[in-house]
Amino acid sequence: MTTLRSLRDLLAVVPYLLGFHPADSVVLLALRGREVIFQVRADLPPPVEVPDVSGQLAELVRRQDATSAVVLGYGTGASATPVVLGVRTAVEAVGVPVLDALRVADGRYWSYLCTEPSCCPPEGRPYDVSGSPAATEAVVAGYVALPSRAVLARRLDPVDGTARLALAEAAGRADQRLLGLIERHPADPGGAVLRAGRDAVDDAVLRQRSGLRLDDDRVAWLSLVLVHVPVRDHAWESVGGDLGTHVNLWTDVVRRSAPELTVAPATLLSFAAWRAGEGALASIALSRALAADPEYEMARLMARALAGGLSPAEWSFARSRGNA
Repeated sequence: MTTLRSLRDLLAVVPYLLGFHPADSVVLLALRGREVIFQVRADLPPPVEVPDVSGQLAELVRRQDATSAVVLGYGTGASATPVVLGVRTAVEAVGVPVLDALRVADGRYWSYLCTEPSCCPPEGRPYDVSGSPAATEAVVAGYVALPSRAVLARRLDPVDGTARLALAEAAGRADQRLLGLIERHPADPGGAVLRAGRDAVDDAVLRQRSGLRLDDDRVAWLSLVLVHVPVRDHAWESVGGDLGTHVNLWTDVVRRSAPELTVAPATLLSFAAWRAGEGALASIALSRALAADPEYEMARLMARALAGGLSPAEWSFARSRGNA
């Protein structure tokens, strides 16, 4: 959670909450007191889609038990104004007061709730977030604000060139290793793969936590055994503690896995990023997973969690009660 002390803090912290500087976007912040407890971003929709998008965003905030909300539109007046006003109306209709509704562009902001020229001039009010305590706290906590969502998405670009050729050779060795493992355990091949897979997952997490990058053979073997659902489930249950370790691990594996084996590590990355509060990365990773396999059940589960506005805290509570 992020505590806001001023409008300057709010404008400063949004890029860190999202992981990138938004553009042509609507951002909705849910607050409980002075704390931001939930944030969601969407591309500015065309006018015909504003009611549907506004209703969907309002429903997400309603589920957070928020005491208030703030709506921000990043873009031109023509594109952002109808969206900000539509979201404000929809949020208030579900019983959540809107503290402010702003348009932000070119280092200035305009409030749709302020009509006093001395406070909110027609040409917008310039703002400078340098030195904001909220931004400083975000940086110290390890948050980053990349230039754009596209830059964030490029973190998952697959490796290419000689690195990809080396990984293809490692994938061949992993295939032979799996065949040998199954041949040695004809009575219980699934159990053998599960045991080996658990070892591979635990080893990968330990190495990542120790600052060691997986070599090509470990990446190829890990991505292959994750095809076995019980192994994937063990990796899923392992996500916890230092969540940055898991985000970094699965980011690396997604980039280096064979394309046909990307779905499991991408889903695990989505889960880890979501639990770490990196919603944009969770969404990008989920898109990568569903592109690889639209019917992958765990990815569909993550899609429902993200679309429904389920918070990591809610998931942790359900898990502690044995309902996850």
